[in-house]
Formats: sequence, C-alpha cells, structure tokens
Amino acid sequence: MAIKIKAKERKLKLGDSEFYRYVMQPELYSALASEKVIREAALRSGVSQGVMQACWDAAGSVIKAWATEGHSVALPGLGTMRFGLSAKAVADVNDVKSGLIKTRRIVFTPSTDLKQELKDTAVVITCYDRNGNEVKRVTSADDGTIEEPDTTDPDGTEGSGSSTTGGSGSGTSGSDSGGGTTTGGGTTTGGDDSGGDDSGGDGLDKG
Repeated sequence: MAIKIKAKERKLKLGDSEFYRYVMQPELYSALASEKVIREAALRSGVSQGVMQACWDAAGSVIKAWATEGHSVALPGLGTMRFGLSAKAVADVNDVKSGLIKTRRIVFTPSTDLKQELKDTAVVITCYDRNGNEVKRVTSADDGTIEEPDTTDPDGTEGSGSSTTGGSGSGTSGSDSGGGTTTGGGTTTGGDDSGGDDSGGDGLDKG
C-alpha cells in the first residue's frame, strides 16, 4: 500500500512577480460509503452484516453521548476523540460569557499504532507539468516524521486574550484560489486554478 501524491506545476503570484512551482497534494479517492465499510468489516470479522451494522450504530451513539459529557472516547484501532472549543481569555470573571466562544471543535488524537502505520507507508509522487502531462514519478525517501497534535494550548484558550483556531498546521497549505506557500519564499497570492478541486500544498522549485 502507498499514499499517492500528485505534484502539479502551477502559476503562483508574489507581488508583481509570477512564476511556476510544483505543488504537492494527496490524490484523494471518493469517500467510502458506510455500507461498504460495514460489509468489509463483516467479512473480516466473520459476523453477519446485520450484526456489524447494529454494532456500528451502537458504537456511534455511545461515542457521541460520552463525548458530549466531556469524556475522551477511545476509537478502536485509531485513537481517541473528544470535543473542545476555541475561546477568548479574559482577566475579569465578570467578563466571562458564552460570547467568548469562537468555535467548537472535534479533537482527534491518533494512537501509536496508527501513527506507526502512517510512518511505515510509502509515498508515491506523480509529477504533472502545466499542461497536465505526466513528467516524473518519485518514491518517497523521507524519514516518515509524523506531525504531533498541538498540545501547547489543549483547552483552546490563550492568556493573551486572543482566540485560538486549533490545530498545528505549519502554514504551508493553501487553496486553489490563493495558490500556496512556497518553501523557498513568502506566502503567495493569486494563482490560476481558481475554482478547481486541488488544495495547495508545499511548493517545490522546478529543477
């Protein structure tokens, strides 16, 4: 098994300058329907599909119920999930109110086994030029470092009084309408793929 990545040559803008860079992003397949997942799980476990469906529904209900009570709930083979929020911090207790809450969020913490599985999975990169032609294929040789969840502010608040957005992204991603952030320079704006289905990734200098 391997994670498939595509590197597309795209035109980016930085101020008055325009240039082409190869931008990497995962090749995403269509979303799997729950029925297909249940059918495959039933085959692997040896139980009937009806029993697996009942277990699936029951587990989902339990996870939602316990998570809304403030528990961190185990997801078998995957990790744990809990609910959290992002809110502003205030100095005066009289200023505490629900209006300080900016967003509610789902916090997922992957298990050690899941992170090891990702670390051990190969990455295959297919490169496409600006005309959509395949020009190169690369097999990963990276060390498989896994990004760890942001634990500096686990409750979603900061003492400075500003709201947090959650997550630990490095700022190297962007959308089609805005290009991406190149690894060799500043944040890019603009781009010529507005409206497409590709999300910006790490910019690679064309060599």
